[in-house]
Amino acid sequence: MKNDEEKLTILVVDDSDMIRSSLKIFFSDYNIKVITSNDGLDGIQKAVKYKPSLIFLDLMMPSFDGIKMLQVVKVLDDIKLIPVIVISGNTNRTNVIASLEAGAERVISKPLKKAVLLKNINEILGGDFLKEAKKITHNLNINKNEIALKLTESFLKTFPEKKRILESSLQNHNENKIKNIAHELRGEGGMIGIQKLSSLGGLIEDHFTGENINWNKIRTMCDQVFAIVSNLEELNLKKME
Repeated sequence: MKNDEEKLTILVVDDSDMIRSSLKIFFSDYNIKVITSNDGLDGIQKAVKYKPSLIFLDLMMPSFDGIKMLQVVKVLDDIKLIPVIVISGNTNRTNVIASLEAGAERVISKPLKKAVLLKNINEILGGDFLKEAKKITHNLNINKNEIALKLTESFLKTFPEKKRILESSLQNHNENKIKNIAHELRGEGGMIGIQKLSSLGGLIEDHFTGENINWNKIRTMCDQVFAIVSNLEELNLKKME
């Protein structure tokens, strides 16, 4: 049996609070230490410090993105052999090729699915990796509804700041900030089971890849996002009553 200091360690680098929370919940069934970071530079520092067995890395982060972090990780002798799984809400051919060329072992799409996580982790680290990570018995019977509620609460807690940034960025036509938030929504919507929210995030993000930006259309889609979240807040309050 491993003590706390001998626990297997996994590093999650993603600027989405909800993605970090969902992976912590996933690994709570195992005797695995989960270290998190919301920025590529901080992620590099934590990779050097903790030398994890595996890194989960988001591509799109505002300060120092996933590709840059991956490129740095793969040239540092102490950590260059650590396998990296890229997780992204936008796994188009360009992103997949860029990730693999930078040294990623795999690229998987958000929203993250338990079966896909298990398959990729076991294929990369060996079929007995998770079996050898002792299960924590008091977490085995976590109710799926409880997990969904926790993820929804985490999303709703952080959304007011996202809304503030979106509204300000719509006024200032700040493309990058809107794209960053849309990218987060693309992944988070699926995690909480609101596919329409995920689809809108994808549509907003993809709209900026074209030559002509229709700001009225972007505003309309953002208003739809606000309406969906408002309804979600009302439903969540009723569940808690």
